[in-house]
Amino acid sequence: MATVNSILIVGCGNMAGAMLQGWLAGGLAPARFTVVDPVARDLPAGVRSLAALPAGEVFDAILLGIKPQLLAEVAPQVAPLAARATVVISILAGVELAVLRGYFAEAGLLRLMPNLSAALGKSPMALAADGLDADGRGAVVELLAPLGTPEWVAEDAFDLVTALAGSGPAFVYRFIDALAQGAADLGLPADEARRLALATVDGAAALAAASPYDPAELARRVASPGGVTQAGLDALDHNGSLRRVIAQTLRAARDRSAQMAAEARGKG
Repeated sequence: MATVNSILIVGCGNMAGAMLQGWLAGGLAPARFTVVDPVARDLPAGVRSLAALPAGEVFDAILLGIKPQLLAEVAPQVAPLAARATVVISILAGVELAVLRGYFAEAGLLRLMPNLSAALGKSPMALAADGLDADGRGAVVELLAPLGTPEWVAEDAFDLVTALAGSGPAFVYRFIDALAQGAADLGLPADEARRLALATVDGAAALAAASPYDPAELARRVASPGGVTQAGLDALDHNGSLRRVIAQTLRAARDRSAQMAAEARGKG
């Protein structure tokens, strides 16, 4: 597989839709995409939209954007569209490569965990593959590059990576909301607190991404001993409370991903 020219998207919900948006914003031609989703609305101009799977066609790549519990129903219908040179890309949480192989005997398989920042070209993306040679891996990395940063990881780390990179934006949004609500509780107008919280996190994240220093060092550099910032950090760090609640959050999400994987194995 030298290039990926034709891409079938089966199920175009929030995540697959964000990926499509990111691909188009990154310059990929709409004509390269076929979307099969009977309830999809307002797809971008030039994207081929179908209510049912096309018969007698094969595609360079097939993106599975359905709900994981629909895999057993949908995969047998999709399999005839996947030739030996096709790569089947799954963004289904908890569905392992071995389960996918049970439905797609000959195609290359890519397990992918992005997040909604793919629409902006800023998603971390965990990748694990089966049946892809070096050229195939290069082709999928090139395909995914407009969506953010692809990174190959061991599949046995996927549950934790899903919790961190897939679910992580929701946890950041929760923090932004808590930051704004905390300021509002202390007397700042709610709309002003929300704007300031968003701008603060946006700027801090951009600086952290561009800085040669890690986030812990950046926090240290913002704070002065005995100063305002240090007083706030001391509250966050008291008895390791922030680190503990984050670990609990990631553990809960990781364990749910593992549970979903076990359920998918049982159905595969």
